Amino acid sequence: MTVLVLASELDFTADRVVRALEGRDVPVARVDTAWFPQRASVAARLRDGRWTGTLSAGGRVIALEGLRSIWYRNPGAFTFPTALSPTERHWAMTETRLGLGGVLASLPVAWVNHPSRNADASYKPVQLVTAARCGLAVADTLVTNEQAAVRRFAEDGETVAKAFGAPAISEGGGRKVALTHRLDEVDLADLRGVEVSAHQFQRWIPKSYEARVIVVGNRLFAAAIHAQSAESRLDWRSDYGALRYERLDPPIDVATGVREYCGALGLAYGAFDFVIRPDGEWVFLECNAGGQYGWIEDEIGAPITEALADLLKSGAAA
Repeated sequence: MTVLVLASELDFTADRVVRALEGRDVPVARVDTAWFPQRASVAARLRDGRWTGTLSAGGRVIALEGLRSIWYRNPGAFTFPTALSPTERHWAMTETRLGLGGVLASLPVAWVNHPSRNADASYKPVQLVTAARCGLAVADTLVTNEQAAVRRFAEDGETVAKAFGAPAISEGGGRKVALTHRLDEVDLADLRGVEVSAHQFQRWIPKSYEARVIVVGNRLFAAAIHAQSAESRLDWRSDYGALRYERLDPPIDVATGVREYCGALGLAYGAFDFVIRPDGEWVFLECNAGGQYGWIEDEIGAPITEALADLLKSGAAA
């Protein structure tokens, strides 16, 4: 039985897991969905209520009925011939997502994570409500596109603005990043643009340090992240060179809440971020169902890749 890894062609984290699976003599096939339809193809037929057939890519022919598990590791978007018009490309994208994506999504195998579960878990408002229901402390949060609502919220305490999704965009041939921003008087005096879309505002949480908690099946790995510059204390992603890490064990109530969260949203993998207050309380920030772990593994020596390989080999992630 084969493990299918759906990942971008250049993904060093996926490389680690593939090597670990090969070291266990587990058949593994790696496919980037960006190869479809120009470098990959599918031929699936419904038999007795199950899809059978093949997925061909990278010189491999993969039997759909021979899969034990699938790791959905942020593969690329489908890439269509440049001769297609924008309308044709949109049509082809929709048909392929519903066709190929639908066949894969319906396979009775273990997923890490199923793309539908990833999609559900990507909504920050859903994350916050789920975390609270699972007993985790969460920050006071406002979702709005009203300037007056922002000002009222900010009257109650220090406020930060955070993106709902990926903080980076490509524009004008460059890359722009929107990390956590603490609102000051100048910001509050001029909130033009807030009305254009929904925004997330949260109460600033005083912090001793932060932590990333990685869940792989029933296993849990945690690292304290100590910021050593003003920029990294606001958002540690802004200055990786100023960070210091140490392995730690979360409090029992946090570990229990994290596991209950994954169960509630059907996740076999999750990368959780917490702020630890000076009084020791852990406050949930977010959970990225496809979050990076490679650099954390290197910094604290946690066997996260081994745990993922074991989970995929077992076929028990679903």
